[in-house]
Amino acid sequence: MSNPKIDKEHAVFLSSDEIPTSWYNILPDLPVPLPPPVNPQDMKPLEDPTPLLRLFAKELVMQEMSAERWIKIPDEVYDAYQRLPRPTPLVRAKRLEDYLKTPAEIYYKSEYLSPAGSHKPNTAIPQAYYNKAQGIERIVTETGAGQWGSALSMATNIFDLKCRVYMVSGSYKTKPGRKTMMEIWGAEVFSSPSNQTKFGQKILNENPEHNGSLGIAISEAIEDTLTDDNTRYCLGSVLNHVLLHQTVVGLEAKKQFEMIDVYPDIICGCIGGGSNFAGFAYPFMMDKLQGKTETEFISCEPKAVPSTTKGTYTYDFGDTAETTPLLKMYTIGHNYVPPPIHSGGLRYHGKAPSLSLLINQNLIKPVAFHQTEIFEAAQIFARTEGIIPAPETSHNIKYAIDEALRCKKTGEKKVIAFNNCGHGLLDLQAYENFLSGNLKNWEPTEIKAPNYL
Repeated sequence: MSNPKIDKEHAVFLSSDEIPTSWYNILPDLPVPLPPPVNPQDMKPLEDPTPLLRLFAKELVMQEMSAERWIKIPDEVYDAYQRLPRPTPLVRAKRLEDYLKTPAEIYYKSEYLSPAGSHKPNTAIPQAYYNKAQGIERIVTETGAGQWGSALSMATNIFDLKCRVYMVSGSYKTKPGRKTMMEIWGAEVFSSPSNQTKFGQKILNENPEHNGSLGIAISEAIEDTLTDDNTRYCLGSVLNHVLLHQTVVGLEAKKQFEMIDVYPDIICGCIGGGSNFAGFAYPFMMDKLQGKTETEFISCEPKAVPSTTKGTYTYDFGDTAETTPLLKMYTIGHNYVPPPIHSGGLRYHGKAPSLSLLINQNLIKPVAFHQTEIFEAAQIFARTEGIIPAPETSHNIKYAIDEALRCKKTGEKKVIAFNNCGHGLLDLQAYENFLSGNLKNWEPTEIKAPNYL
């Protein structure tokens, strides 16, 4: 009888004590230095982190700036990871392979199995922990589709913190289940733009039916944070420390692939801010940067929010109200109003600076899909693998299927891997729209590239 831990045909498991003990920080390994944040007041590099300490827990600011390749996971966080539980399985999508009649092998990491239904607890837990350790009592954040808000609500409940979430209005209206999850875990949830902040009121006065955006919700969360000295802000993607925490996913996956003597030829993933893709891909990208592998890295985004496929690599604000430092990233402009696609987690105007740099250096190839395409791929995946994926995850499923079909034509036996980063059980209205033929594709609205520097 074969050992189920090394069963290449089905799934590869790790024991609870095999969670990585440190996170991987890619900054020291980047091919060129990461351009620093810029102070919008004087347009000079933000070298003094003091202003950030009012927004974020001190340890998170230190991680944001860190040049250390490995950062130890605190015992309290490690314990919470085990109770999610981690590690998650690496699963071979054999039934999908058989359906496609492809010689390719397809594998996915099962991050959709977390209590919050996505990969987001991997950073929500350490962020809540570091705030609690500092004596902070209340956390404020934003959320798009609701995965991040759900995860942070759960994490703040674990560490006995108050939590307030500004949820993008388009998702607040169409995904009430996410709001309910947050409230069950004790969070306050407001539709953004809201009447809770001055900036939200300004937006609503201009357009009472505004669908919101992550840029607006971030502005509201930051404004709220600054009203109370014992409150800090948490972000679910984009920043270095967030991507750092997510590398627990890729580090586990590397160990799992080593157990079956397999190494991915292609790693694909969806990108909103970049945390799920980076968390899975960066530990493998470390090998590529060291010249050890020729693996291809593919980032997938919606055509309605084409930050990397039609955006500009330049400095821009992270929020619509222009309260954040300027970050050099691929962006379609912080005033961009995204169409109401169902992939709410991919509706951000910019991308993580480190991810943007790697795309700019041609180490990651960006692609974009319409939402009808990705729901078609999601249905194939659900009917073969049995899992109904989140619309966000379905972007990389679409690419994996396309690549597997290319392998069918060429006869190549490539290994394709992706992070199955969220389930779609709270997206069934979107699936109903797809099945009834009422799902439409959206073209991007007007794109105005910023030019600050």
